[in-house]
Amino acid sequence: MTPKQVLEIAKENKAKVVDIRFLDFPGVWQHFTVPICELNESSFEDGFGFDGSSIRGWQPIHASDMLVIPDPATAKMDPFFEVPTLVLIGDIADPLTREPYSRDPRYIAKKAELFLKSSGIGDTAYIGPEAEFFIFDDVRFESSTNKSFFEVDSVEGIWNSGREEFPNLGYKPRHKQGYFPVPPTDKFQDLRTEMLLTLEKLGIDVECQHHEVATAGQAEIDMRFKPLLQMGDQLMWFKYVLKNVAQRDNRTVTFMPKPLFEDNGTGMHTHISIWKDGEPLFAGDKYAGVSQEALYGIGGILKHCRALCALTNPTTNSYKRLVPGFEAPVNLAYSSRNRSAAIRIPMYSASPKAKRIEFRTPDPSCNSYLAFSAILMAVLDGIENKIDPGEPLDKDIYGLPPEELANIPSAPGSLEEALAALKEDHAFLLKGDVFTQDVIDTWIEYKTENEVNPIKLRPHPHEFMLYYDI
Repeated sequence: MTPKQVLEIAKENKAKVVDIRFLDFPGVWQHFTVPICELNESSFEDGFGFDGSSIRGWQPIHASDMLVIPDPATAKMDPFFEVPTLVLIGDIADPLTREPYSRDPRYIAKKAELFLKSSGIGDTAYIGPEAEFFIFDDVRFESSTNKSFFEVDSVEGIWNSGREEFPNLGYKPRHKQGYFPVPPTDKFQDLRTEMLLTLEKLGIDVECQHHEVATAGQAEIDMRFKPLLQMGDQLMWFKYVLKNVAQRDNRTVTFMPKPLFEDNGTGMHTHISIWKDGEPLFAGDKYAGVSQEALYGIGGILKHCRALCALTNPTTNSYKRLVPGFEAPVNLAYSSRNRSAAIRIPMYSASPKAKRIEFRTPDPSCNSYLAFSAILMAVLDGIENKIDPGEPLDKDIYGLPPEELANIPSAPGSLEEALAALKEDHAFLLKGDVFTQDVIDTWIEYKTENEVNPIKLRPHPHEFMLYYDI
């Protein structure tokens, strides 16, 4: 799409304002709005100025001026604003040198796609994330010097089976029994369909929507796979749409990996395949119908998984889900169909075009551009260096005897462990200048100072249950 076509779209839809959006370093959309008269063809080169020192993980205050340059290919009309609003996702640049900003997550994704092409291995990386989420009716939380608590509630919560609801009509999914029930047990069919249809109106292809395993409104809506940068953009729209559709229904959506105790957490199984000249690189005659390149790509993910987790599972809450022996795929092994392995080769279709790797460890708290780029870089490292993934594990990992299970490596047990792994193992991310040393160092520093240490320093409410009377 050209700048001229964007202006035509704005005119056709009678847009009165333009909303410019970009991602901060941790992965949350930011925006500001300008009158439509401020948008012209030169805006797509000149950009718009803003204060980069106020964006998390970005510029110091003495070098705060930055530019956001709208990408005409991202133009969409906002489905929620009262005033007709054209939305453009922008790329960040230095106002003096006009160079792209190295900490802009979208720029990192662009460089990952360019590196794939320059490697000669392929020309397109397709990404398909399965981002799960919870729909709650109410959420309250506080963390202060003398008080800390959270409380979420849902009409579906099994803990409300005895609540007076005038009347309470039952039909609340039991723990770990929320997968695919029809209404009235599934209370959110219409809401999820509204989310699905809103995504489709934005031009985002959706494959299905359904209730997920946990009680209290856990759900999943699957987007059809797209090239890496496009899927990074789409996942941001995905989160935005789901949160705002829920808000309009007086409910709230969260992508926290583990908001409930004693029930399934929220993952984001991420499918990846590489194509070259319109042909799938991962189809072949090896194990489960994949190619040798696919097996090497699996080897790359398994080798670098502990470091990848710092980007694909980047919150302290991520590791409440990634606990050995429970539902999450923490064991660094691969298999066809076996969902207890960190990497699965889906077997739904025999078509060569459907052959892909499913990395099951990530969760949707991640910065999508950084996570997808890091996964691709691990796959490419595996292919370039012919990393052997070892033998597949087609057994039930959770049923293995302790002596056999001890030989299977595991994902990190905490964000601190993951960041330490990233500090030791990130050379594969620096290839092609996709990630820079500054990006890696800043990520580790930001996460440590703003998330790891604050959690370590605070008493946990359950510690009062355990220790107050000692």
